[in-house]
Amino acid sequence: MRKAIFPGSFDPITLGHEDIIKRSISLFDEIVIAIGVNAEKKYMFSLEDRKRFIEETFKNEPKVSVITYEGLTIDLCHRIKADFILRGLRNPADFEFEKAIAHTNRRLSKIETVFLLTAARTSYISSSIVRDVIRNGGQYEMLVPDAVRVK
Repeated sequence: MRKAIFPGSFDPITLGHEDIIKRSISLFDEIVIAIGVNAEKKYMFSLEDRKRFIEETFKNEPKVSVITYEGLTIDLCHRIKADFILRGLRNPADFEFEKAIAHTNRRLSKIETVFLLTAARTSYISSSIVRDVIRNGGQYEMLVPDAVRVK
């Protein structure tokens, strides 16, 4: 069984994240979206909201589940018996950052990282851009799945 985790803060999930997950469904038997909790980080959306947004987005996809975790991603992989880490790449800067993490993870644990390029139509979207649009009262709806709505 090919099990992958897709780790991130997903604050909030974007159309870019959704695209990567949908395209990876044919590659893996199970995809676990793992929302990392970092006490040092300040989030716009609560952990419960972020989890709910993702669960609603993928409610009709049995291969996708959502969990939260603290600590090292490779430790989570071992705990849930995932052999792969899934990551999306938007640009060369993402690649350089993710490459260093992937090499470290493989050195520490033999876990392989699988990279998917974002679709051209979503490559400009990041959670930080979405948060900035929301903070400034802009139209964010075209950047995120329908489940993501500010109250």
